Amino acid sequence: MSLTLLQELRKGRIPKPLADLAQKENVEPAVLVKNLLNGTAIVLGYRTGRGTMVVGKGVKTKVNANIGASTLTSSVDYERKKLRAALQAKTDAVMDLSLADNIIEIRQVILKESNVPVGTVPIYEAATLARIRRGAVVMLETEEFFECIERQMQEGVDFVTVHCGVIKELIEKYPPEFRLEGIVSRGGAITAAYIRNTGKENPLYEHYDRLLDLAERYDCVLSLGDGMRPGALFDASDSLEIGEQEVLGQLQRRAFERGVMTMIEGPGHVPLHLVKSSVQRIKRLTNNAPLYLLGPIVTDIAPGYDHITSAIGAGVAGMSGADFICYVTPSEHLGLPTEQDVFDGVIAARIAAHAADIAKDIPGAIDWDNELSKARKALDWDKQIELSIDPERAKKVRQERSGEGACTMCGEYCVFLVLKEQKK
Repeated sequence: MSLTLLQELRKGRIPKPLADLAQKENVEPAVLVKNLLNGTAIVLGYRTGRGTMVVGKGVKTKVNANIGASTLTSSVDYERKKLRAALQAKTDAVMDLSLADNIIEIRQVILKESNVPVGTVPIYEAATLARIRRGAVVMLETEEFFECIERQMQEGVDFVTVHCGVIKELIEKYPPEFRLEGIVSRGGAITAAYIRNTGKENPLYEHYDRLLDLAERYDCVLSLGDGMRPGALFDASDSLEIGEQEVLGQLQRRAFERGVMTMIEGPGHVPLHLVKSSVQRIKRLTNNAPLYLLGPIVTDIAPGYDHITSAIGAGVAGMSGADFICYVTPSEHLGLPTEQDVFDGVIAARIAAHAADIAKDIPGAIDWDNELSKARKALDWDKQIELSIDPERAKKVRQERSGEGACTMCGEYCVFLVLKEQKK
């Protein structure tokens, strides 16, 4: 069996693609190797060569876009369009969260057409098969579950979300009424229902070594899922969430010892003043492994605008140490996102991630801003538009509001024109 990237590095061998990746990420190869060897960074897309990138310490904050069909809306064509929208908005990765009967077909299309790393949530396929074959999503079978995981890794998935920290002890200790909104992670809810219905332990926790065998064989990154994440501000940082994070820290250590790269997933819904302490706590409990956050959403009152609420949280989370931001679209809590929702969600998350990179003093991050500022001062509209995070929108607004002339916001009172006249 071939070695994982982490195992190669432990033997003192640095593959050439890794040196090339360091250059792409604007980090010294020795620094990258050090961070990989101490578990504070991982590489996504290394085995498949699909948009290979680093997530973790010392590199820019990355962004992920979730797409996927539901049981009510299932179309390969629709998911293909959403994938293209995410790629057009320059997402760093995508995840297929499909729950439809044609889940395998959709995943294979995404794997074929994506040029960035692709992640999945294998319990969704296992639950879909349970619903089709046995009539209920919670009627999981361990063998079938592990077959789904291996099949997805064989197909070339770059990372998988696995809800290993949803364990029987926590489910029995904290009943649903313990929280305002209970368990809101789909994977977490399915796993919790399975535990309650069968009285058995979570298969991914009970057979964790088997999961590590597969991840090692296919050199697939494990994203240790936040099945107990809060879905309401009221529930943030409670015993259920922290209890799972303590379990994930133990599991991350076991994976790292095996040479399997992992990252940790985090909440969720968190009040703005608790975002920093939440990030720092998760990092402390999970051995400073790369942290992958959904948002977080910092207020519950804005359905239709949750790409904004999550971007606010993501900016603070990123500057506090989060490494990988999962976007939230305007459709969150309301319905399946459209292509435009996907695009807007990626742009909002990228803005937050870039702001965090400036705050973290990531080398070269602020250079982009400086170049745009110079173009703005010079009234170089073409350059400003070219440097915008969404050039098409910037160009459209410029043409609709100002045409080819002076900006209609200030007109002849434009500060740069006024100062220019004074100089004359």
